[in-house]
Amino acid sequence: MSTWPEKLFDLVFIPDMDKKLDELAALAEPEDWDYQNTASDHHKPVLFNYLQYTYMRLAEEDKLEVSTDGQSLAFNTGLVTPTQEPIFAFCSTNRQPHANQNWFFVGWRRKGQHELTRFESLPEMANYFDNPGLLVFDATKELRLNVEHIVSDNKERFPEPYKSMDDYALQTFLKGAIDNAIERVKRNYKTAIPQYHRGNIQLLLPLCLGNPSVADLAVVAVNHDGFYRASTCLTLDMAYNNARQLARPDRDWLVP
Repeated sequence: MSTWPEKLFDLVFIPDMDKKLDELAALAEPEDWDYQNTASDHHKPVLFNYLQYTYMRLAEEDKLEVSTDGQSLAFNTGLVTPTQEPIFAFCSTNRQPHANQNWFFVGWRRKGQHELTRFESLPEMANYFDNPGLLVFDATKELRLNVEHIVSDNKERFPEPYKSMDDYALQTFLKGAIDNAIERVKRNYKTAIPQYHRGNIQLLLPLCLGNPSVADLAVVAVNHDGFYRASTCLTLDMAYNNARQLARPDRDWLVP
């Protein structure tokens, strides 16, 4: 089993990252890769983060492939073209003087392109779960709330006027919003959207604070076998980033 660096940019030198992100977005199925509510330092931030975390998981699973002659490397992005052809990152040995990374990014390649014939077997997609049941909210389980922690540690994530509320008033308000979210997921299991975080599958539930059909935040439900526990909330952009690692969420309440 190979040992890969934890971070993509420690393994591969990628020149003009913004351009490479545009090229990947153009090759893949059409998708919105920008934040809607949060400013970002990165171009196409959802795609940028998706690639970083996909690589991290692939490195953990040892799913990067080196060609027989040792001159090329590839990994599966998990994305596909509009005709459902898998897309791979294709790299060559880094011959740049004083290079810090062993590999140089060449480009995105479709499964059928000639350069990928250098590999005896093509790298597999990242896998995040063995039990598909983890992806569905079990309404028979209790959801235990730590509302005090959600408010005290995440108040800056709340939109106004909720951010300016007294903590106790916001906690009381939040309990009602979470109760509504639980009722919603009981009626439509797709309401609970899975995310991958620190090696575990968690479920995101919508917090609709001002309008019952518009989510303002996402509460995170962590599975503890016999029950769920919720002690934190995420902005919608944070939630989408985490959920997109597994799959593009259905456009019910969580959209980029």
